[in-house]
Amino acid sequence: MKNKQRNSAIRVVLILATALSFVLVGTQCTKKPKEREMYKIGAIFASTGPASMLGLPEKNTVEMLEETINANGGITIRIQTTKGWVDREVPIKVIMYDTEGDSTKTVTATKKLIESDQVDLIVGPTTSGASLAILDVVTEAEVPLISCAASVKIVEPVSERYWVFKTPQTDTMAVEKIYETLKVKGIKKIAIITVSDGYGDSGRVELRRLASDYGLTIVADERYGGKDTDMSAQLTKIKGTDAEALICWGTNPGPALIAKNRKQLGITIPLYNSHGVASPKFIELAGGAAEGTFLPAGKLLVVDQLPASDPQKDVLSKYKADYEGRFGLGTVNTFGGHAYDAFMVAVMAIENAAGEGAKKAGEVTRATIRDEIENIKGFYGTGGIFNFSPEDHNGLTKDGFVMVEIKNGTWSLAE
Repeated sequence: MKNKQRNSAIRVVLILATALSFVLVGTQCTKKPKEREMYKIGAIFASTGPASMLGLPEKNTVEMLEETINANGGITIRIQTTKGWVDREVPIKVIMYDTEGDSTKTVTATKKLIESDQVDLIVGPTTSGASLAILDVVTEAEVPLISCAASVKIVEPVSERYWVFKTPQTDTMAVEKIYETLKVKGIKKIAIITVSDGYGDSGRVELRRLASDYGLTIVADERYGGKDTDMSAQLTKIKGTDAEALICWGTNPGPALIAKNRKQLGITIPLYNSHGVASPKFIELAGGAAEGTFLPAGKLLVVDQLPASDPQKDVLSKYKADYEGRFGLGTVNTFGGHAYDAFMVAVMAIENAAGEGAKKAGEVTRATIRDEIENIKGFYGTGGIFNFSPEDHNGLTKDGFVMVEIKNGTWSLAE
């Protein structure tokens, strides 16, 4: 009898201990504003590997912003005290992983950020393919993601992308900007060459879908592999057509090789690239073959040529000065700018959720942060003026683009 009583007592203690552990875990997972000592932002960029010319500037930018924000006291949140609600500054902690541009490694890093690091939201990845690979992961875990990649498929349809946002202009906008230019120039027949990956596939769909809207006929539709080192065969086919312009869709080094092959084959029709080459690396890799080529790009590349009245000029000039002051002249590019926009949107959403939002909701969660991203309006970023909404998780229009021509080895506003 005594043994039974003792065993019953032990069971009661174990039940109470288990219940208490659940309470403690729950408290850690859903801390109220006054209990939060910092907010954690996950970051996943291809800082090494084939996409590092995009991902390294993104990594550099986020590290620079984290350091700057925390050196100035961190972010401002609102906490409840016995005297009412008061403002307090807390730091931001960035937990970053290198994906090497590999989709499998991106998935692994994303799960680690969510499950082990318990971040509040994630910025990145660098590429469209990697971003598409983790959509289900963040959706199932209900974690906000702000991608730094271009494909429109990342955020559309919004009904399936409730937790996903992005900062680069979409490939749809880039195609529209190029096609508008071609229409003004009276061009009616074009050839396209696109890389066989997530970015190239999405761009190709938009190039084909929108051509007729601008009175354009695609007379050649060629593909190339991301690791191909010579595209002469595809370009020879294009040379044999009556195309009046060539559009290349990819990220370096492919487009630089295509520019070189084009010059070697004596192809004289104008070459238009996607915004995937908006980096000094394209000019470096293509050399003289880059001269006279065009691309739609954010205004960051030509900020010094913008009028003082441009509403983005101040933020563009400051980011350029800060980045190049730290990493060297001529190093700034639009990909680092995408990370700047994503990180600042993340910080604003956290501040809003932990500020006035905390007074309404009583606590800050991934869901309240997600909601605040949708509420961001009139944010002057490097990619344009962002106006997010429940119907628009990119928040930009094609007006964030300008047409750029490479002249004398540098960027120039196209006439």
